Amino acid sequence: MTVSAFAPAKINLTLHVTGQREDGYHLLDSLVCFADIGDLVTVAFDDDLSFTVTGPRSAGVPTDETNLVLKAARFLDPDGRAKITLNKQLPAAAGIGGGSSDAAATLRALSELWGVSLPDSTVDLGADVPVCLHPMALWMQGVGDVLTPVAPLPKTHAVLVNPGVDVPTPEVFNALETKNNPPMDAVPSFPNAAALAQWLAVQRNDLQAPAISRAPVILDVLDCLNDGLFAAMSGSGATCFALYTSGAEAAAKARDLSRDYPAWWVAPCRLS
Repeated sequence: MTVSAFAPAKINLTLHVTGQREDGYHLLDSLVCFADIGDLVTVAFDDDLSFTVTGPRSAGVPTDETNLVLKAARFLDPDGRAKITLNKQLPAAAGIGGGSSDAAATLRALSELWGVSLPDSTVDLGADVPVCLHPMALWMQGVGDVLTPVAPLPKTHAVLVNPGVDVPTPEVFNALETKNNPPMDAVPSFPNAAALAQWLAVQRNDLQAPAISRAPVILDVLDCLNDGLFAAMSGSGATCFALYTSGAEAAAKARDLSRDYPAWWVAPCRLS
């Protein structure tokens, strides 16, 4: 028996940092959605627990116990056995939840393969794992453990761009001068992508400025995306996104960027 689970790219449309607990964890307020592009986790019964990474973005991805995929498998069942294969399509450490989404997909796939229930809480695996476990538009608060459903997003097309720079998340949070920032506005229902873009324009990603201070090329990416309905950085970076009115417009923009900046990772997608 073989089971596969899709691990979509996670996009922080907003990311307000509203405080910091005594244990160092930051309090977040974020509208999260997911793209129709991502990695693929495939699991099958085996005599032991093994892990292999394939795909165009597999270079440099660890295959030892430091990888969240193996941590998720051990978390679900310390004695479980399976052959796990990750087909890596998304850039790693890019602010789009690649590792967390892979871990969540692993939990879903192994839950079906092994016939065990998903854990009640997965925040110990990482702040983004709970929101990735059920990929849909969600209002994420707390340390990633408070999730509230929102109205489905309108049909929204986007382009994702990562310039290929390493922006370590701890460094970005440490560079954030103010940890107690205003929360996000209540999330309304959006009739179309233009209304979503208009609302996003008065929200924030509090990590965008400190990430740009560490990697100024992020500002170059945002400048390239300024023809969209709205553009911003996702998560702690360095991936940025821009919303467009149609799939054709997003695809054309992606082609132009791939031609002009061949070293960048560029992908058109649809958000939901």
